[in-house]
Amino acid sequence: MNGDVVNGQGSDALAAIVAPAKGERRPNGGSNVAVGGIWAQSPDGVIGADGSIPWHVPEDLRFFSRSTVGHPVIMGRRTWESFPERFRPLPGRPNIVITSRPDSVPADGSQVWAVDSYDAAVALALRLLPPAPGADDAAPVGTSSRTDAASSDGPSLVPGTAREIWVIGGPGVWREAAAYAPLPLTRALVTTIELDVTGDTHAPHLDDEWARREVADWAESAKGVRYRIDEYTRGAATGTVTRGDGIA
Repeated sequence: MNGDVVNGQGSDALAAIVAPAKGERRPNGGSNVAVGGIWAQSPDGVIGADGSIPWHVPEDLRFFSRSTVGHPVIMGRRTWESFPERFRPLPGRPNIVITSRPDSVPADGSQVWAVDSYDAAVALALRLLPPAPGADDAAPVGTSSRTDAASSDGPSLVPGTAREIWVIGGPGVWREAAAYAPLPLTRALVTTIELDVTGDTHAPHLDDEWARREVADWAESAKGVRYRIDEYTRGAATGTVTRGDGIA
């Protein structure tokens, strides 16, 4: 591996890392690692406009941070560039950026990495995860974090013992994650922002194979915007994520 830019690290390395020991049975296609997606959208599925997020909901930002801190996050270059410069890299978690232009990402091999494919991003994320817990302590994949909606700062996820990788955008990366057979996306945390906005980037559509569970019912943010949070889960071999109108 070349410190900050990773090329062509993919399925072979992934198989070696996630392969179960002889006689061991694991969920999620044989891995003790959970891969999830997380995003905020309008009721019509808008997630972005002109390269930025068309709202500011502090409670959702805190929920995003609590959910992803301590875990590798995978994103496309345009998602990376959509964050204000002062928030790049996202602190407290490895930032893995998929790009065909590695010179456009300030990869340093300690907080930020640039890779040339989703395959390489997952293989790298697995290397950056903490060691797997003992078999007797591991939480089932898909239930690795418990939702706590009673926090005074808004809903949060209480970390469990299973290891997690978060895919944070954009739509093309989420679709690729859902279709990635070696370690598919099986969970999505979706915040719905009650605003009628026009945008040029839309959230992926989750089909009927995804089961919804309410994390937090409608509430009003400090900015006066109503929002709610839902969790969607699916089995490793079911469910699809399809493109929405206007997704490039």
